[in-house]
Amino acid sequence: MKKILVLHTGGTIAMHEDETTKNVTPGANNPLINAPIDIPEDVSLTVEEMFNLPSPHITPTHMLLLKQRIQKAKKEGYFGVVITHGTDTLEETAFFLDTTIGDLLPIIITGAMRSSNELGSDGLYNFESAIRVASCETALEKGVLVVMNDEIHSARYVTKTHTTNVATFRTPTLGPVGIVTKSKILFLQEILPQCRFDVEEMDGLVPIIKSYAGMQKGLFQALATSPIDGLVIEALGAGNLPPETLHPLEEIIASGLPVVLVFRCFNGIAEPVYDYEGGGKQLQKMGIIFCNSINSQKARLELLVALNKKLTREELIHYMEN
Repeated sequence: MKKILVLHTGGTIAMHEDETTKNVTPGANNPLINAPIDIPEDVSLTVEEMFNLPSPHITPTHMLLLKQRIQKAKKEGYFGVVITHGTDTLEETAFFLDTTIGDLLPIIITGAMRSSNELGSDGLYNFESAIRVASCETALEKGVLVVMNDEIHSARYVTKTHTTNVATFRTPTLGPVGIVTKSKILFLQEILPQCRFDVEEMDGLVPIIKSYAGMQKGLFQALATSPIDGLVIEALGAGNLPPETLHPLEEIIASGLPVVLVFRCFNGIAEPVYDYEGGGKQLQKMGIIFCNSINSQKARLELLVALNKKLTREELIHYMEN
């Protein structure tokens, strides 16, 4: 018998729609707790309510608590873990767990885009699918996985792409790593190994700034005198910035703060290609770190992990770039 631990954290999957106002709100009772589900015969579930929070309320502190509970579950002999989570920040919790303990055991995160009593509610089906994947032998050593809408995605690359569509979770460029069918769990892509650092705290202030045409220096000047611990920038194109931003960025870098650059495009990678004022080549020479394959919200978490792990400057650069 495979023991699967279910950790509920709240979100739309645990909410209901008011019949009069059509507003979706959390309630005192999670409808998944007593919902009838069809699970594999060789699976035994243990269900715990960690939180009952809309996912915009989730912080790195909650992510740490989930990590610690999963580490305890491993010692208790659980085969896998299923986490139900609100979709707004689901990818961030998934990425944090993948970056810290993703190789520990199958960790599957799922959610819903329609609450429990809405027409076409997807929560119960996604929940059953997640349990099936968590109990699957082929899910071992795949890192943290996001299971939604019959698809399996790697936590490292998946992102929410639509505000309301049930097919919102997509993996740019690469696509899903597997699918859930009526009778099988099929993995269709190899998941490459990655460096992981376990941490016991996630202290630090790392803002995210999005670049735009005609961007001036004022915002970066303000950040240069702010008590931040690092900075993530969504750059233009493959990794370029308007020239007005360069001088205050040089001041931030000179102060010793890590500045990480990602792309603002939906597909592609960030890399220093262009050699002009504000181009990627100049930014790299200034000391800006190119984080080439993940989005800004994930780069922020990765940088916080590196800072709390007390990596040296050289170790941090290698970790963020690779």
